[in-house]
Amino acid sequence: MISLRHLSTTFAARGKNPITAVDDVSLEVDRGSIQGIIGFSGAGKSTLLRNINLLERPTTGEVIIDDVDLMKLSAEQLRQARHQIGMIFQGFNLVNNLTVAQNVELSLKFAGVTSTKDRRARVAEALEIVDISDKAAVYPAKLSGGQQQRVAIARALATRPRILLCDEPTSALDPFTTATVLQYLADINRDLGITVVVVTHEMEVIKALTDHVAVMESGRIVERFAADRLHDKTFAPTTSIGRYLVSDGIHLNGRQQSELDQASLDQVSTAELAVGGRV
Repeated sequence: MISLRHLSTTFAARGKNPITAVDDVSLEVDRGSIQGIIGFSGAGKSTLLRNINLLERPTTGEVIIDDVDLMKLSAEQLRQARHQIGMIFQGFNLVNNLTVAQNVELSLKFAGVTSTKDRRARVAEALEIVDISDKAAVYPAKLSGGQQQRVAIARALATRPRILLCDEPTSALDPFTTATVLQYLADINRDLGITVVVVTHEMEVIKALTDHVAVMESGRIVERFAADRLHDKTFAPTTSIGRYLVSDGIHLNGRQQSELDQASLDQVSTAELAVGGRV
């Protein structure tokens, strides 16, 4: 369904050498699967996710969706192709002066659905999928974080996409709400057959939701494995960052020593700051 081939994305940095946020990454995502991408802040995972729909255009490489290279499309062709790629953002990105239904409908207007009747029917359909139909006339400020994220999911589903990209979809949510949102994503994948790519720094999200895992560090994918291996107590990732992410160390407040050397951590932090946190 998704084939990323030798992608690299480089950003200019003021007074410094350019920063390579994604460095020669290749990744295949099967149709109907849930692909997890995990790594520390600054690893390049969000940039890689935005490369898939060209919100961040790669400097080099190929982005192939269903045998079509998005990098070769015209602006109008790319706009049409993006209607099949829904996206859920970390910060919800709802329009505060629009109701829940109007926020969801906005995506359909951008997608060129001109019939008001069709738009309203698809809004109702999307809201029902995430069980938030009763909030259709409510404004975002009156919603909890979990409800806002469900509206964001409904907005992404309204265009009936084949692919759903999720950028840290649960990082602003409490554990109970996180479990609820993950269940909706799992149901969407199972019931609608939508291919899902989820970026996160939370290993519990990876364990609960994904089929396959790619571990990123310093712009590269350094390790891949099937997610079900995480439930095997004898499983040990081959890289130090993979072992650290799988361990309980990531949940502690600095009291446990990481296997990662300080130079590696410094490199990640420098990359993140240089591009204003976009990676």
